[in-house]
Amino acid sequence: MTILDGRKVSNDIKDEITEQVKKMKAKGEKVPHLAAVIVGNDGASLTYVGSKVRACERVGFESTMVRMSNTTSEIELLDQIEELNQNDDIDGFIIQLPLPPQINTQKVLMAVDPSKDVDGFHPENFGKMALDMSTFIPATPFGILELLDRYEVDTQGKHTVVIGRSHIVGRPMSILMGRKGFPGNSTVTLTHSHTKNITQITSQADIIISALGVPNFLKAEMVKDDVVIIDVGITRVPDESSTKGYIITGDVDFENVSKKASYITPVPGGVGPMTIAMLLKNTLLAREQRM
Repeated sequence: MTILDGRKVSNDIKDEITEQVKKMKAKGEKVPHLAAVIVGNDGASLTYVGSKVRACERVGFESTMVRMSNTTSEIELLDQIEELNQNDDIDGFIIQLPLPPQINTQKVLMAVDPSKDVDGFHPENFGKMALDMSTFIPATPFGILELLDRYEVDTQGKHTVVIGRSHIVGRPMSILMGRKGFPGNSTVTLTHSHTKNITQITSQADIIISALGVPNFLKAEMVKDDVVIIDVGITRVPDESSTKGYIITGDVDFENVSKKASYITPVPGGVGPMTIAMLLKNTLLAREQRM
């Protein structure tokens, strides 16, 4: 069994980006600039945006964090987005989700200039991805592809089962794993909360990508020997024995499933670190396109 080490691979990618930024500076070119908009005081969102800002510092990017209050109106947020769209110094920006209830998330994501949409959430970019055109791939699916690529996990002709159909992970992964090329060329089954006999489906899978958000959902009896497991789930589970009062758990019963797997991502330290690395990669791509 091989651990798909997201921490190691993400550090490799950050090192590669750092070298590219050094070359840009040496040529007198402007370095990439990523902005993040956060509305409200959600603790997990603040932590996540903070880690993105630190990642920018590490690779030599410029970064801007735009903090807006929990009472921000939809109009105020849309005005802020338009300001970022028009700002030539900003190469890419993200809107940290979730947004407060008074704001229509879909309307906000539609307002982002597709050429600066480094999260890959705009329908124009999603459509291009579905049509196999060059575009920004959402950071988490992009990170999964990169892990499969760098560990040379064979995907051609394999049966890939995706658990979960979110627009952020499940649905794009189902499209990307079925595309021509590597990683891809697999036969994809997309499962979700209404899927019947899910064990029957997962037990036939060569590759399982789980993005359900249900701790320890995937058990050893639900998978076959030598399966490849990509665990996207990340849930805080209360645990009094932990100093934090909780532990981070994925969708997969790692202890038992890992005994049957050929490759598996740990939680934490698997897909999570890759997401930020690929956001940086998309920002670099945005800067290059703008040049």
